[in-house]
Amino acid sequence: MTDRRDALLDAAITLLGEQGIRGVTHRAVDAAAGLPAGSTSNYFRTRDALLNAVVDRFAAREKANGDAIATRVGPSTPAELVEMLAVFARDATGPHRTLTLARYVILVEAAQYPALRARLLATGSRAQAWFENWMRIVGSTDVDRDTPIILNAWTGLVLHELAIPSPAFDPGSQLAPLVAALFRTRHPHDISVEAS
Repeated sequence: MTDRRDALLDAAITLLGEQGIRGVTHRAVDAAAGLPAGSTSNYFRTRDALLNAVVDRFAAREKANGDAIATRVGPSTPAELVEMLAVFARDATGPHRTLTLARYVILVEAAQYPALRARLLATGSRAQAWFENWMRIVGSTDVDRDTPIILNAWTGLVLHELAIPSPAFDPGSQLAPLVAALFRTRHPHDISVEAS
């Protein structure tokens, strides 16, 4: 039961990432999942219900991706934080490009739909709390200030790369000066953050 539901949601995410919001209909999701007509509507009676469930599903998938990266990179210094963010950015614009595009499509859609916005805020707050923990580990003494600055810069960087891909995409070199500037006042020694 859960497998079929997840298959439908993953199909909807793929459609969002590849075709945008207009590509997501119950019938299209059924076809993309390779399931009988009516399968999506059995689980999600309305389009709003489907999109709300999609938000939860891509948040879970992004968390799994993030946990896997953090296990490998696990930052304890500002330089390692840059490395982790760079790996995330390359992952989000490379192997998980469609998933990331789906998130941005939903973000734009949420501007018009308060219920969807509320769902994004709920899943986003969990992701932010996860990142705030890393900020404390690497030495931020003002997590409330530093976290949105870094996350908003990362989000813009990834969005630009998705819209206008560049073979020279180097997220580490773009994030390093920002991270260094935020941490320099708390660390008297010069922070050397190598580009990833």
